[in-house]
Amino acid sequence: MPDNVPGTTERVLRLLSLLQQRPVWTGPELAERLGVTTRSIRRDVDRLRNLGYPVHAAQGLGGGYQLGRGKELPPLLLDDDEAVAIAVSLRLAAAGAVTGASEAALSTLAKLDQVMPPRLRSEVSAIHESTEMLGAGRDAIDGTALLVLAKACRDLVRVRFGYDARDGAASERWVEPVRLVATGYRWYLMAWDVDREDWRTFRLDRMRDVQPSTWRFTPREHPDPREYVQRSVSQAPYAFPARLVVHAPLAAVEERTSVRSATLTPLDDERTLMEVGAHSLHALAAHLAWIGFDFEVEEPAELREAAREMGERLLRAAGGST
Repeated sequence: MPDNVPGTTERVLRLLSLLQQRPVWTGPELAERLGVTTRSIRRDVDRLRNLGYPVHAAQGLGGGYQLGRGKELPPLLLDDDEAVAIAVSLRLAAAGAVTGASEAALSTLAKLDQVMPPRLRSEVSAIHESTEMLGAGRDAIDGTALLVLAKACRDLVRVRFGYDARDGAASERWVEPVRLVATGYRWYLMAWDVDREDWRTFRLDRMRDVQPSTWRFTPREHPDPREYVQRSVSQAPYAFPARLVVHAPLAAVEERTSVRSATLTPLDDERTLMEVGAHSLHALAAHLAWIGFDFEVEEPAELREAAREMGERLLRAAGGST
């Protein structure tokens, strides 16, 4: 009697799930798990091979069926517990709990959320809401807001949210989101501010009540998101922007700075242009001295004076002369 098609499809998917759980299965073991004959297992293995899954079979002691690896391997099948575990882990990584994994985790989480059933999404939310993390030098953000913004960037829909400025002033923003950028310490959104008719950078930890709309927008020509956010966070918020030439290769200067504090551009193999900002010129001069490389200040002239005053003070402290 021919196999029932729906039953066969379900059994083949269960077979694939079993093959993903263990390196090697014997035919009798699979037959017992699935409640069929070893002949049915052989037919189902052939079906998987026809679908592009590299299922290998080895004879003799220690042999059996094994799911191979390869670039043509279709996506993994996950049961409910596995899907929830992966989604929770991705949320933690996207929130900055795993160094260097934030952007990749967010991209993967957005894909998983798109296909995850509502009942599993609610489980993930419940676990996330009942979990606390001790700070690791990062600002806490709303994982749900992060996912909403990622999907809005992908789907080209406008978003509304409350926003608290650096001075504490609260406002409502209506934006066309372009890209999320992680600095390693914070998440930022680059977006077109509809009311202000200009590009803006928003810190996610300052957002409140992030709500997507159904209003789709046409993408605008925009600056490079990484460069725009980097310049915004390293220069725009500060009272004293500065430009200087550091006498060291780009890679060496990068080891002593971060994307949150400076924008770096190689001039040649031995010099690097640094664009940076600070609330205090004396604090900036101290930081530049700490970096440990010779440098020339292009602007502002006041930074040269602050560096001179600091140098004289340090010489006096060391018992030298000015």
